Amino acid sequence: MEKLEDHEILSLVHTDKEKAINALFKQYYNYMCHAVYKIIADSVTVEDVVQEVYYELWRKIDKIEIQTSLKAYLRRAAINKALNHIRDQKIKFDEEEKIHELDLVSREEGQQNLELQELQDVINTAIDGLPERCRIVFSMSRFENMSYKEIAQSLDISIKTVENQISNALKILRATVYPYVTSS
Repeated sequence: MEKLEDHEILSLVHTDKEKAINALFKQYYNYMCHAVYKIIADSVTVEDVVQEVYYELWRKIDKIEIQTSLKAYLRRAAINKALNHIRDQKIKFDEEEKIHELDLVSREEGQQNLELQELQDVINTAIDGLPERCRIVFSMSRFENMSYKEIAQSLDISIKTVENQISNALKILRATVYPYVTSS
């Protein structure tokens, strides 16, 4: 097939769409690849982008009105397609990065929840292991929100005894919990 002028190719669009596309492909494919390669330095991607331009051209050729030369039109179409490809890849990469970040956050939250549950279990075991009077006084103070005076009246003990029992409970709990809170 001999080289056709732009106006000849454009007139072929209305009579023989396939022949028009073939002429465009033969005359401008390498030129378009070269233009896209300046933007995307990956020959496989370059060819994919240029082929997408030809596919779009095939679909819309009878609706396209070219105001400039075919060469300029095809170059602009190829560059736009390349820029869209880069944008789409960036969006895809950003989405994958966000998913990865969310996955890491989810794992970290899961790990933190697991550690908190383990710590809570250690605390509960330590409370259960307190001497009986100490455990009762501590539980009334912390879980029933009773004042020292209310505990003393309820158990018929002095406020000073309540203070000593709470102090002993906190010492035991600190000693039990200390290895868990200092290891991280």
